[in-house]
Amino acid sequence: MLLTASQPPSSAKQRILFAAHDLFYSKGIRATGVDLIIAQAKVTKTTFYRHFASKNLLILAYLDYRHQIWLTWFSQHINSAKELVNGIESAITEWFSQDYFRGCAFINSLSEIAQTLPTVKQKVAEHKRDVAALIMTKLPASTSRHAQAQAIVMAIDGAIIRVQSGEDNQHTIALLATTVTLLSNQK
Repeated sequence: MLLTASQPPSSAKQRILFAAHDLFYSKGIRATGVDLIIAQAKVTKTTFYRHFASKNLLILAYLDYRHQIWLTWFSQHINSAKELVNGIESAITEWFSQDYFRGCAFINSLSEIAQTLPTVKQKVAEHKRDVAALIMTKLPASTSRHAQAQAIVMAIDGAIIRVQSGEDNQHTIALLATTVTLLSNQK
């Protein structure tokens, strides 16, 4: 399964984090209460609060974990492709075709809770910066490489939002591939 743990969690803390990951991503952060996470993780309230003193701390841990698994998964696609556009197209096609696709966890978190948990803005910025840094390694050396990588990340975000809003996956991916090709060929 894409973007989930490859092995069952062994510790209570991992079970809590993995349950929160699945629930926050599929149902939303605000819609997911601590009691639901506790039930899915099969831990007690005492155990939950021993590992995460608040839901806000769990949200930040969730974003850190999501960043790690998403970037690892995305870099595998990017690094295995001959051209950047093929790696991005492969990754995005796989992701959008999953039944559990619910958009970008970072964009979703930003719109859901950034007003009440401002640290989320920092987590989102770090994630987008790291994605751009990965993309930049695959672009030809030029003075505009940083800007090109930033623009490609913005294009990916736009594609995510378009598919979330109900637009056709294949059409959106084709538009994204065209955009990435145009941006990556600029000098």
